[in-house]
Amino acid sequence: MKMKEKFTILIADRNRHVRDFLAREMMKEGYGIQSAKNNREVLECISRHDFVDLLILDLDLSDADEIEILESLKAQFPSVPVVVHSFLSDYNNCLDSLNAAALVEKEGNSIDRLKEVVSELLGKVKQSTDNESKKAAHTKLNDLFHRESERL
Repeated sequence: MKMKEKFTILIADRNRHVRDFLAREMMKEGYGIQSAKNNREVLECISRHDFVDLLILDLDLSDADEIEILESLKAQFPSVPVVVHSFLSDYNNCLDSLNAAALVEKEGNSIDRLKEVVSELLGKVKQSTDNESKKAAHTKLNDLFHRESERL
């Protein structure tokens, strides 16, 4: 299920081993990878690198409340889809308010599901980008056509 276009994923997890594992698995799928171990690094990375296409986020980061993290991300970077990859049973009381693009339970075999979700979401990002490009090209052609017809 490799992507043909190079997308960049930011992986945020306080556990270095999980970050490394997810990075290896996602690089095998052809994605570029950035990583962060806490909320501060997530915000710095996204603001420094506007080419982050998707965020895989473990809610158990050391320096912020889970709702605070997602609200901050949605407010500052609304176009970046967030996939929550956590032990969701720890967050039963707030799952409805998580406003994430997808939720994937962190468990032994979750990597395949995570890859599926990431591929699907990035496919939608690409389709949206393609549609915007087509609209922009259509508008330019329309403008050119009108200018030429006015000139004649």
